[in-house]
Amino acid sequence: MQKPVWIKISLVAGGMLLGALAVFMLHSSEDLPFNNRYDPLPQTIHSIKLADKYDFAGENMPIDYFDVSERLERELLLNSYMHSHTLLHLKLAQRYFPLFERIFAEQGIPDDMKYLAVAESSLRNAVSYAGAKGIWQFKEEAAKELDLEINAYVDERNHPEKASLAACKYLRKMKERFGTWTLAAAAYNMGPTALQKALAEQKENNYYDLNLSEETNRYVFRIVAMKEIMANPEKFGFYSRKNECYPELTKYDLVEVSSSIPDLADFAHEHNITYRQLKLYNPWLIKSDLQVANGKNIPLKFRNKHFRNLYKQQE
Repeated sequence: MQKPVWIKISLVAGGMLLGALAVFMLHSSEDLPFNNRYDPLPQTIHSIKLADKYDFAGENMPIDYFDVSERLERELLLNSYMHSHTLLHLKLAQRYFPLFERIFAEQGIPDDMKYLAVAESSLRNAVSYAGAKGIWQFKEEAAKELDLEINAYVDERNHPEKASLAACKYLRKMKERFGTWTLAAAAYNMGPTALQKALAEQKENNYYDLNLSEETNRYVFRIVAMKEIMANPEKFGFYSRKNECYPELTKYDLVEVSSSIPDLADFAHEHNITYRQLKLYNPWLIKSDLQVANGKNIPLKFRNKHFRNLYKQQE
């Protein structure tokens, strides 16, 4: 069925009008200044003004050397503008840093070393592609040398207290071997054998003059950047009230277990908690059952009646 002539004329005229309008808008927008063509993003991006002095574990960083200042600035920029990632670090720090601080003070380890855990695992029981596990990212062989128990049922690399004590033991050993806490941190990342080889081949005696792998070249700088941001979050635009951070899991009772548990879910329900709550408080339990050797007692943490008030007590 043919359309009336007036409809055909209207369609043609309308098409010509739309075409003319599109051409006009295209040329008009090209004539406008750039800032008027696009709405700016709703944020202001600033560079970072470096301080005159930085240190790691009480050891000065040679910030006056351009290579050192640029490497530090890179990590400060990356972590300042990685908003969600850094905000999660700040929230988790309130859960784990008090524990690290107590243990490090008792063991004579510099407080700055707590930021290694941020660089290593983002304060989570992570698993690396190389098989390192836990907040402190130990490989199995190294963990066993540090007296952490690993078997089919438990993995103490995921035990916050015991793994932190193992980290202290390792860092102290590396400090004795290499002479500085900065080199001890580098050894923690790349291993002492590789670090010793690099020092000998390059004929250097400090971290900042070494040319290492990309990861270890950035390692201490990443830790110092984390320290600067997390110790002064408002300076970098991060704001969170204490009761918005994640509380330390201190509201628990200890129960000594002296016999094997064939089903941890049943065991948890018998003690009026859930299987998940049992695993949250005891992340080193890696199976759904637990074998206990004769004559051995294993302490398990059980959330107590106050656990639901963890956030309230931070206010």
